[in-house]
Amino acid sequence: MRKLLILLIVLNCPSLFSQEEREVDSIPLSEQFIIFEGDTLLIELDEVLLLKKLNFKTSYDRRYYYWFRKKTLKAYPFAKLASERLEVLNERRDNIKSKRKKKIYTKRIQKYLEGEFTEQLKKLTRTEGRILIKLIHRQTGETAFNLVKELRSGWKAFWYNTTASMFKLSLKDEYDPNNIKEDYLIEDILQRAFVDGILENQASKVEFNFLDLTTKWKGTPSQEVENQ
Repeated sequence: MRKLLILLIVLNCPSLFSQEEREVDSIPLSEQFIIFEGDTLLIELDEVLLLKKLNFKTSYDRRYYYWFRKKTLKAYPFAKLASERLEVLNERRDNIKSKRKKKIYTKRIQKYLEGEFTEQLKKLTRTEGRILIKLIHRQTGETAFNLVKELRSGWKAFWYNTTASMFKLSLKDEYDPNNIKEDYLIEDILQRAFVDGILENQASKVEFNFLDLTTKWKGTPSQEVENQ
């Protein structure tokens, strides 16, 4: 389990008018926006996602949700970091012409990341590991199995997937909030954390419409989610 999770990690205006124009017929509101006398200024604002207040049928539902929320908040930063590292790794590898040098570079990055995150990943529980595998797919668009296969060869991917199965985990698991209620629960937790500023939002590489999901799943998380 420890080696499995270690491998998963291997894987941001100029003025529109001249200073002279501003002095003549405008009032500077800020460095970005200008109001012109007698005119209407249209300012585009970022979209704000408004989520319904959580409702729980029982006290058990409430305890389960916040327990699962704690697990999700702990796993997400690792998946986000894996996506960032993978993007940098791929960009740099694409600029290396020699296959031998690409292999050397990849191994060097692997060792660095394993040394950087080993102790933190050792502390993940089985539930957190399962959530992390799902979020790896959400953030990278690839299953953990495919990422390990690409970076460590097909045999390594098979071996670590077999090891994961001993803990009732599969590196081949995909993130599917459209059809799996636990994945919808994870997404609900993430979206609320993004709105509250608890987590930094990183766009999902898996396509889905969260607002449509809230209608499908009735927008009320509960303990009915299965512990897969």
